[in-house]
Amino acid sequence: VQLQAFGGGLVQSGGSRGLSCAASGSIFSINFMAWFRQPPGKQRELVARINSAGRTNYADSVKGRFTISRDNAKKTVTLQMNNLKPDDTAVYYCTADISPLGSNGIFYNYWGQGTQVTVSS
Repeated sequence: VQLQAFGGGLVQSGGSRGLSCAASGSIFSINFMAWFRQPPGKQRELVARINSAGRTNYADSVKGRFTISRDNAKKTVTLQMNNLKPDDTAVYYCTADISPLGSNGIFYNYWGQGTQVTVSS
């Protein structure tokens, strides 16, 4: 099982960017999916999360600007980021609790590789 994130890059302040993350491998079920970020010199922090029923939670700093969504059939999670600010500059990571096939319903936490988002002022 692995997660792979796509979509990072350089964007101007006020612009938009979409990140996608796809889960692959022998997967039985996916519980929550989420995006974290780690700004330069700072700790990793939760950006947004979504459970299997579509319920979402956001960090206060991104509420109203970012939208998380998922496609359960495609096993993907997307983060649409609008009105980006220089403070949004960070390495963004996707994570999910996944139950692999043959794990007897046990969920494990997986992380994708980070993708850099840089917002220029």
